[in-house]
Amino acid sequence: MGTHEEQDVARQRFDVADAVPLLLDARGVVVSWTRDAQRLLRYTAAEVVGTGVAGLLHDEDAAWLPELAERCRRDGGWAGLLTARRRDGQQVKLMVRVTPASELGGARRWLVLLCDMAGARGWDMSRSVLEQMVTRSPVGIAIVDANLRCVWSNAALEQFGGGAAGERLGRRMSEIQPGLDAEAIDAQMRQVLETGEPVFGYEQVGQVRSAPHRETAHMLSFTRLEDDHGHPMGVYYTVVDITERHRARQRLALLDRAGERIGRTLDIVRTAQELADVAVPDCADFVSVDLLESVLRGAELAAGPLSATDPVPLRRAGHQSVNPGAPEAAVRVGEVAAYLPGSPPIHCLATGSSWREERLDPLAKAWAANSFGGREATFLELGLHSVMIVPILARGVTLGVTTFFRRRRQEPFDEDDLSLAEDLVSRAAVCVDNARRYTRERNAALVLQRSLLPRRLPEQNAVEVAACYRPADELTGLGGDWYDLIPLSGARVALIVGEVPGHGIDAAAAMGRLRTAVRTLAALDLPPEEVLAHLDDLVARTAREEGFEPDAPGDAGIQVAGSGCVYVVYDPVDGQCTMAAAGHPAPAVVMPDGSVSFVDLPQGPPLGAGGPPFEAVELALAAGSTLALHTDGLLAREDQDWSVDADRDRLRRALERVEPSLDLRCRAVVDALVPARPHDDVALLMAHTRLLGADQVADWDLPADPAVVADARKEAARQLAEWGLEELVFTTELVVSELVTNAIRYAEGPIRLRLIRERALICEVSDGGATAPHLRHPRTTDEGGRGLLLVSQLTQRWGTRFVPEGKVIWAEQSLEETPA
Repeated sequence: MGTHEEQDVARQRFDVADAVPLLLDARGVVVSWTRDAQRLLRYTAAEVVGTGVAGLLHDEDAAWLPELAERCRRDGGWAGLLTARRRDGQQVKLMVRVTPASELGGARRWLVLLCDMAGARGWDMSRSVLEQMVTRSPVGIAIVDANLRCVWSNAALEQFGGGAAGERLGRRMSEIQPGLDAEAIDAQMRQVLETGEPVFGYEQVGQVRSAPHRETAHMLSFTRLEDDHGHPMGVYYTVVDITERHRARQRLALLDRAGERIGRTLDIVRTAQELADVAVPDCADFVSVDLLESVLRGAELAAGPLSATDPVPLRRAGHQSVNPGAPEAAVRVGEVAAYLPGSPPIHCLATGSSWREERLDPLAKAWAANSFGGREATFLELGLHSVMIVPILARGVTLGVTTFFRRRRQEPFDEDDLSLAEDLVSRAAVCVDNARRYTRERNAALVLQRSLLPRRLPEQNAVEVAACYRPADELTGLGGDWYDLIPLSGARVALIVGEVPGHGIDAAAAMGRLRTAVRTLAALDLPPEEVLAHLDDLVARTAREEGFEPDAPGDAGIQVAGSGCVYVVYDPVDGQCTMAAAGHPAPAVVMPDGSVSFVDLPQGPPLGAGGPPFEAVELALAAGSTLALHTDGLLAREDQDWSVDADRDRLRRALERVEPSLDLRCRAVVDALVPARPHDDVALLMAHTRLLGADQVADWDLPADPAVVADARKEAARQLAEWGLEELVFTTELVVSELVTNAIRYAEGPIRLRLIRERALICEVSDGGATAPHLRHPRTTDEGGRGLLLVSQLTQRWGTRFVPEGKVIWAEQSLEETPA
């Protein structure tokens, strides 16, 4: 049987095994009566079967029976407490559960389960016992009537302010707690009154009378109170203070937002601003972030706190306020934050420790010496009353300081607020330091890139040039594409565009090596195909020495293999253009009339790959033509639906557009063909060709007769007089005499003398010889060998270049200080 306690528990749980069943028809007439029912209510089956169930109930409950029947039909059953009357008139309290039951044929029946609650614990508790339960509960409890006016409250509710229980009587929530959102709370209670559905866990944040300057959070639950007939009488609600849990949840949410929003870029200033944006308004009303100027430059920093005696160069990197325009900001973003020596910000930087002041002295001066144009404002003028200062530390390095102020919220900062601020700043500090390190590396990379690419192309008269470079690696700004313009002898220029495999700093370093090699070979004045041949040998040898493997990652030297290059030489004297390519797109030519064509240029293998010899083509360009040399990134697309003809059509349309200047035209072509974030490096070099006038060039064919040297000097002197270059006659006569004499003495074939007046006065002597003269350093007793030595001393530069017919010896004299 078990103990009495176990039986009581079983009765409280309304176990079906302990219930007494009886059966009613649809009209509430008893159709089945069991012996258990007879023992419970003392009626025999003959006395009850066929009679209405209302006769078994207390008069008050019997009167409520029609409404109960309606509920059963509507809800499919019912459970609750009823008072029955035994045969001897004694009242018995029953727990009743009504459930539908159907018989064959569809007749409606109701199964009623009865449980005697006379022995159930708590049923017979006195009112005083029940009052003790609610009045002594640590949970705030109150009851309001149907008009939402307070009719009862316990002592625990007084902890939130609003007066004692007697003072609350007849008052609404808006009168008791004006700092809460009374309208929202009233709306919840009205909903409970109307629907009968309880509301649990409703949270309300605001200020209660017991803490008018502190934001608190409470969880409320509402339950409708009904009379014995189920009519709503009012609402019973409980109040629990969940401020600590609410603040902990807020802190976690704020830290989550900080993780999402701070450090989304590698920009130092933007990261500092993101820290300020996240902290306002959930943590503070005004936040300022001041960083060391060396941090903003991306410089390397010494570990540990800063010196308290040395000047601390800080600059405002970001701030945010709950007020538009941040009127409380003593220093604007980008300005120097010159904090006074010994001030709390300087102290935090020197110690590496945070600092908090619950209540600032309103008449104290703000710490920034340069605030408001030098006028020292007080904290009262700024409206600031509580402060926290947290140094920005990452990886043992001090980066700056973050200051948190309260202005609108009246509650001061506490230890929990300081802990939250330190968590925020520590997360942001790593992002700031990452941005600093990136800035340092990027600045170094940009210095490298600037040292590898020409800062400005050399001035010359052969072509007007414009270039545009766009790397695929937008973080470092580095790539493996390059362009160059190299002045050559005879007023000619070499135009080069090339690319190495890969992107980033490795590709840039490889590009630097290749560009240096090209400039060195160009100084030899070799034809384009020979320049590429020598370059191919150099790249192949470098790849072998550095262990090149096509599919293996390597350093910059290995990446040189497989590079591409196009080398073009343009002569403004006759408009001849010679070019050769190694694994590189052919240039496009924009004619003076605006039409676009593409050079039929044989494609040599990439550099270092080996293969057939490089071939050059020569074509004549009309004055005003424009050469467009580009890397393959200009026409690269991510989709696979492409062809050479389609790419050339795209380039043709872009080149046909007219722009006011060549520089704008070059940029417009890149903008039209290249996305904002290209997946390959892009370089475009455009050269608008010019021709030297007939009055700028003079030439003479000379016989191989020593007597002609004097005539050559006379002709040269006469030509310089026509050009107005009389002050160069003596030097030029000497140069002409030496060069022509050497050609007559040591060479063979026709001799030709040519003078070119461009940015320099160029003297050229060509012959059919295949050997280059060598500069000698004769002894004082030698009778000859001083000719080329004199030429090298009297001219700006001199040299030899080979042509199919032989060679050309040339010398230049500067005209920069001589009127042309």
